[in-house]
Formats: sequence, C-alpha cells, structure tokens
Amino acid sequence: MTVLLAQISDLHLDGTERATRRAVRVMDHLRALPRPVDALLVTGDIADHGTEAEYEEAARILDAPFPVLTCPGNHDARPAYRKALLGEAPATEPVNRAHHIGGTAVLMCDSTIPGRDEGRLDARTLRWIDTTLRELPEDTRALIAFHQPPVELHHPLPDSAMLEQPGDLAALLAAHPRVAAVLTGHAHTAAASTFAGLPLVVGPAVTWTLRLPWEGDRPADRDQPPGLAYHVLDDEGRLTTHYRVVL
Repeated sequence: MTVLLAQISDLHLDGTERATRRAVRVMDHLRALPRPVDALLVTGDIADHGTEAEYEEAARILDAPFPVLTCPGNHDARPAYRKALLGEAPATEPVNRAHHIGGTAVLMCDSTIPGRDEGRLDARTLRWIDTTLRELPEDTRALIAFHQPPVELHHPLPDSAMLEQPGDLAALLAAHPRVAAVLTGHAHTAAASTFAGLPLVVGPAVTWTLRLPWEGDRPADRDQPPGLAYHVLDDEGRLTTHYRVVL
C-alpha cells in the first residue's frame, strides 16, 4: 500500500519563545491537514542542550493523532531523551527503534557519538539494522532514518560533521534490497542525493535554514520559515518527496 510520511528535523528546542513557536507552527500545520499523514519522522536534534525540560516540551509539542517516530541527533542526550521523551528508564545505549507503518518498516537509528557533532552507526546499531531487516516479512519494504548525512552536501558546515565510516552501512544495505531510501537531517537544508545506490533525502530544519556558499557568507538564515518534507512510498517501492515551508 502507498504510505504518506512527513519528516521534520532539527527543532533545537531550547526553552525560547522562538524555538517553541516554530515547532508549534509546524505541528499545527500537520494536525490540520485534510488527509492526515500515516506517520511523522523527526530526525534528530529535537533538543538543543539535551535537558529533560527540553524533552518534556518536545513531548507536549509532538503529541499528535498520528504516530510520531523519533531518533536522536548530536544535540540530544540519550538518558534525558529516553526518560522525558520516550518515558523509559535513562540509559546511555543507542536509541534504535523499528516501526511498522502500512506495510513499511521505518528504522529510526541512533547515529550519535556522545560529545561529538559527527555521527557513526556503531557495531551494535549495524547489527540491529541487519537483524531487523532480515526478520521482516518478505513483502515488507523498509526505510532507514538517522541524523547525520553519509555523503557530502557541498557546504563546509554539514560536511565537517558527516556520518563517519559510511561504507559499513553501504555494505549492509547491499544485502537488503527491500530498503527503498535513506532519510537524514542535521544539515538544516532540504537536499536530495544518492547513497549506496539508493535515494538519500535530507529533511529541512525547523529552527533555521543553511545558506549555501553561493548564496552568501552568512551560513544561518534565521528568517526562513520552518520546513518539512512529505514522502510518498508507493506500491512499487518508489519514494517521491515534496518539500514545503510553513508560513
């Protein structure tokens, strides 16, 4: 069946009125859609400082009548994320979750390295991805989502903090043709590329938009409205993405 997913990223909730207003605006937009999405993916940097208070606010803002699937980013802190956002006991292990949405498995993966901006899918997470994909029913499609892009986006800021050792993931994906695409955040710019022969779709940010080198010297455009992506995964396993801003 065809699945409609929304994606937002990089909310950077920090207790300020500006960050709250922008996140609320996006969620109000999604809740008001005439045809609700089947799920919302939130690809990291939900909090700005990784405090419990920031995740408590995130839990309130992200409450929705559709499933909300999250993964952490480099600004997130696993213990507080687990406790205040997921309602789990605090722990430092990677936060990996698989969700089944309309015949599609969405693997929300933890690519964070505590204390660093760069990402890495560690050995535990790679084993989890491999095992999860192998155990899926034969007719189930899959999407892989995490925070840091595994390829250069041609801007020095995100390219300085990419996913490290992307070849490990590429080798894993070669054994799993059921994966339709890879989805990430982190870059604060809507982008599309390829990785391991698959579509790579980078979701825009809620908090601010990255200005590319040919757009000027100031990298952070805080005046741009928050962005989101809509992903349509059809019966043939083709992913189509539409980007929107929320005024």
